[in-house]
Amino acid sequence: MARAAVSGRLTWRVAELAEVTDITGSARSLVFDVPGWPGHLPGQHVDVRLTAEDGYSVQRSYSISSAPDGERFELSVQRVADGEVSPYLCDVLSPGDQVELRGPVGGWFVWRATDQAPVTLVAGGSGIAPLMAMIRTRAAEGSRVPFRLIYSVRTPEDVYYADELRRRAREDNGLDVHLVHTRRSPEGAPPPGRLGLATLNTHAWPADFAPNVFVCGPTGFVETVSDIFVALGHDPRRVRTERFG
Repeated sequence: MARAAVSGRLTWRVAELAEVTDITGSARSLVFDVPGWPGHLPGQHVDVRLTAEDGYSVQRSYSISSAPDGERFELSVQRVADGEVSPYLCDVLSPGDQVELRGPVGGWFVWRATDQAPVTLVAGGSGIAPLMAMIRTRAAEGSRVPFRLIYSVRTPEDVYYADELRRRAREDNGLDVHLVHTRRSPEGAPPPGRLGLATLNTHAWPADFAPNVFVCGPTGFVETVSDIFVALGHDPRRVRTERFG
């Protein structure tokens, strides 16, 4: 039975685009319907494959940003100007169009609602995608596990799901959201600067709370942040990372 389950996740499926929404000026939310979708855990990703008429094929991995919802899920895709896949997904693909995908993939970088330990989420740019799945699942499950999100972006316009995060920070009991702007800050906010030890020491759960820590973003960002957590005394086994680029 275990082999069958793994085989199902590695099978390429046809996914139909159901909804498209702009997240920022360079990123879009893509909601897919996938018949036979086995469901996912928050933090998992899928592989998306595009095949040209001449047979040329290319694939990329994208984190799922939605809570489990039957045979439907959401991807948050950042447009990369010279990319092979993201420009097509962001600028060409329309509702009703189909792509191939397989998954869900991953079992380490996941949060389960049954885990009662406090959670610190740290995102860099589009690294918010799998962490949004965790935040949304927490709300859908009615969980009271305390979450703290530290989100590093270049400018206020680069914040994914800005309105939703503001609403959840007000309404979702036990969710704290802290934004760090590295290039330009909004009026009244602290001046821009890189996310560092002082911010993590102030806004993340302290090590003696034994929190689960999830860090996602560009490779250099993830390595720096995870090293700081270990230096602050966190158990390395509780610091889980997902990186891209």
